[in-house]
Amino acid sequence: MLNASERRKLTDTIKEVESRTDAEVVTVLARQSDNYLYISTLWAAFLSLLLAPLMQFLPWWIEYQQAFTLQWILFIVLAVLFRWRPLTMKLVPKKVRFWRASNLARRQFLEHELHSTKHRLGLLIFVSQAEHYVEILADRGLAEQITNESWQEIVENFIHEVKKGKTGEAFVHCVEKCGELLEEAAPATTIKNELPNHLVLL
Repeated sequence: MLNASERRKLTDTIKEVESRTDAEVVTVLARQSDNYLYISTLWAAFLSLLLAPLMQFLPWWIEYQQAFTLQWILFIVLAVLFRWRPLTMKLVPKKVRFWRASNLARRQFLEHELHSTKHRLGLLIFVSQAEHYVEILADRGLAEQITNESWQEIVENFIHEVKKGKTGEAFVHCVEKCGELLEEAAPATTIKNELPNHLVLL
């Protein structure tokens, strides 16, 4: 997550960008988009059930009650172990991770009322850290003038910088690049500040 200095710099960058465009920019950084409790629990249960058929290969006899107890112990240990976030994310399929992150991005777009800005010029830059997911959502007024390919290029550069460990710089560069497109598509005609300029942390 970004430190205080990086968040201040990002806030200043957003203010500077919005001074040159009628668009409203909101940035959201989520630690993760879901706790994926159901997936880690299912994995723990599945591996615990596999213990039963494997017990027949043991070189000694084991009572039913002992086998049942071992399964429960294994389930509890795995359920706790799989809650370690780096391991949890390994267990979650990529499609599921991106689907959950995408859903959260759209909820944030609505919760921050980016769909109700004047002239429909709202823009959301959404990042979910655990899923390594970045998405830029533009309202109708911007989508009609700026292609998805332009946003995708910015997203790809963002991800490239984040992989180098430069999350703070990547966020600032992303806002600046978006600002260039916004200034061209919706140059400033009035002073406004409908939505928060600071980074929203989830």
